[in-house]
This record gives sequence, structure tokens and C-alpha cells, in this order.
Amino acid sequence: MDNVKYDSYYLDRIKKDLLFIDKNMLGVTKPEFEENEVLQDSMMFRLIQVSENARKLSEEYRKEKSDIPWGDIFGLRNKLVHDYGHVDLKIVYDTLVYDIPDVIELLKACEGI
Repeated sequence: MDNVKYDSYYLDRIKKDLLFIDKNMLGVTKPEFEENEVLQDSMMFRLIQVSENARKLSEEYRKEKSDIPWGDIFGLRNKLVHDYGHVDLKIVYDTLVYDIPDVIELLKACEGI
């Protein structure tokens, strides 16, 4: 399989999920997030998808873009999937509101969104 096409496909999916998160978390307060199970589920699903698609990127691409916190992305997915009932929503909220915009900026710098 052509890695450029392969990486491009998964990057597009990652970007769509990140932009969805950014758009739908705009103006959401921590208490609103903690009270809205549908929003929680939606955002956590998107975070999991970002990680799943990032894992499918070629290792060469991830090494080339080492400024993106791939390990953190994978670690969050594992926490969400394997410890779902005990996830700290404050950490998830902070990730959604503060870290996701940073990742989007890193992707913009190296790929453009």
C-alpha cells in the first residue's frame, strides 16, 4: 500500500474528529460537560477514534512528526477504553478544551487543516 495515500487517509479522519471536538466543545463549561452524558460519550468516542487512526499512521510519519504527542494520544485511548467507568471527567474535559486545540495547531503547522 502506498504510505502517502495511507497516511493521508488517516490524517484526514484524525483532522475531522479533532475539528468536531473543537467545534462542539466551544463554550462548554466543566459542569455542563460533567452533566451531559451524551456529550461525554460523543467526545470520548471521538478521542478514541483519533487514537485508533493515529495508530494506523506509518511509523515513519509519526517519527517525522515527533512534535505531536503520539504517546499521550495512545495512552488516553487506552485509559478511555479499558477504564471507561472510572475515567476522571475533569481530565477528559481539560484534554478536550486545552490539549485538542494544541494538537490541531501542531497538525496545522506540519500538514495544514
